This record gives sequence, structure tokens and C-alpha cells, in this order.
Amino acid sequence: MTNNARFYSGRIDLREGDVYVNPMPLFHTAGCGMGVLGTVQRAAVNIPVLAFDPALVLELCETYGAQFVLGVPTMLIALLEHPDFVTRDLSATRVAVSGGSPVPAELVRRVEKEMNVTFSVVFGTTECSPLISQVRLDDEPDDRAQTLGQPLPQTEVRVADPTTGETVPIGALGELCARGYLVMEGYHDAPEATAAAIDEDGWYHTGDLASMDGRGYLRIEGRLKDMIIRGGENIYPREIEDVLFAHPGVADVAVVGVPDPHWGEVVAAFIRPAPGSPPTPDELRKHCRERLAPYKTPVQWRFVEAFPLTPSGKIQKYLLRDQLT
Repeated sequence: MTNNARFYSGRIDLREGDVYVNPMPLFHTAGCGMGVLGTVQRAAVNIPVLAFDPALVLELCETYGAQFVLGVPTMLIALLEHPDFVTRDLSATRVAVSGGSPVPAELVRRVEKEMNVTFSVVFGTTECSPLISQVRLDDEPDDRAQTLGQPLPQTEVRVADPTTGETVPIGALGELCARGYLVMEGYHDAPEATAAAIDEDGWYHTGDLASMDGRGYLRIEGRLKDMIIRGGENIYPREIEDVLFAHPGVADVAVVGVPDPHWGEVVAAFIRPAPGSPPTPDELRKHCRERLAPYKTPVQWRFVEAFPLTPSGKIQKYLLRDQLT
């Protein structure tokens, strides 16, 4: 974890004396590993936020002249939407970091523009201490918005066919696997679960669908278990969520598959509208049809005021599915 934190803090150019506002829970590897150990590695200042409150985070950024702010996407959206955002002086803040759940490209661009910062997307799992890959601050804007960057040092990464286990060609979709110093020894008192996660060659199987280009930049398409199979066609919610998030009337979105007697599964979208005039299902359907194949367009729409979240701010999709089944 200390090595992982060293590589992370180096890639975001965290410097001695810098102030890092850390709203991630300290039981979480992002809070204790990236945040606490990352600032220790650089002799920087860690400002813990023990219970996330967007107004408090904005206040701390201004009061302490924070150069760095971290949060899962739902947290960053909450900062941008809070009334205090336009009144707080955030001129010292130069970097925003996010991960933990898919980070929409439009959110990256919006944060960079409205906060006048450089965005670094991170990708990892608790089992990998936690980071596997990360965007560099000097990456091109499209790479910062649309990729997970390149693997961190001393980390092996491959993309494997979920069925055969063979490494897929460059650019092809498969399960992201990682190997190296960062991989856990195993789950506590759970040898069967450990064997299912780490194969005999030491590769940890993340359960995430990804591709890698010829430069080593990774892209995530979604979770294997979240994949929707409609009439034999594989649908990845991440693609649909990115399209919907780009609509100005959508503040946040989650896409899930629900059982259907004819197709096996169909696509459902949960929408948290942006403040103001909420979009209609017909408007969102038209927006999707202009950008997606017909079978990927949601057939069920639910509008919500808030999403069920884990303590670390991730949307609990299984609870959304339960509302439709």
C-alpha cells in the first residue's frame, strides 16, 4: 500500500506542503491508502472529511487553500451543484482526482472547465492496494476524459477472454487482470473466494470489462456481472450511461438490465434530473436513438431524487434492479 501510494502521489505531482482535501472514508483504500499514505509519502497535508458534505468540502478547499480534491463521481457532481460552489474561492485547487465507479467523460470536461483544474482518473480495486492504472496530468485532454491512463509502475496488466482466459488482441474487449506486488494475498478465511479471484499464475481477475490500446491506455466498458444480454446481444451499461450523462437535463444516471419474457433482458435507466426543467422520457429516448443502436436504447425510465449509495459513494445498482423486478 505504501508503494502504491508513492506511485499515485507521484503521478498527480503531489508536493511537500500541498493540501489534499480527502472526503473518502478512512476505511476505504482511497481514503487511507491514496489519501493518508499518499500525503505521508510527500510530506503533504491531509484534510480528512469524516462524513461527506459538499458544503464542508468546498469550505475546507477555500479555508486551507487546497491544491487537491478527491471524490467519487457522485461527490464531484454534488460539489458542482451546490449553491456555495460559485461563492467559494477555489483558485488554489489545481487537481481533481476521481475513480471508484465509472467517471463519465463529460464530467471530466465539466470539472476541468468549471473548477479550472486538471483531472486525473484512477482505476483500481481494494484487492490491488488499490490502484492499477491512472491518468497523467500531462496526458492529452481526450485521454484524460476517455481513458483510465496507463498502468502504474511495477504493475502487470492484461486483458483476457472471459471464457478461454487467453489474452485478447490489442483493442479487443475482455476481463482486466492485474499481477504484481500490489495484489492481495487473499480474502480472510475464504480460500475458495481467493482461488476464484486469483488464478494459478498469480493474475487477479477484476471482473471489469476493458480494452487496451497500443500505447497501454486502458478503457473500461463496465462490469461483467452488469452486462445486459438482450436477445443474444451484449450491452454494456457504461456506454449508455455516458450518452445520457452528456444530456444537459441529466445530473446523474444508472443503467441496469431487467428481466423480459421475450428478450431475456431489456435496458432500464434511472435518471436524476439536473436542477430546472427535467427532461421527458421521449426527449431522452430521442437523444439515445441519435447516438446508440436501437437495442441499446432504454425501454424503461425511472426518475429519482437520489440514488442508493454505499458509504463510499457508489451507486447500488442491485437495489435499483429490485425496484423493477
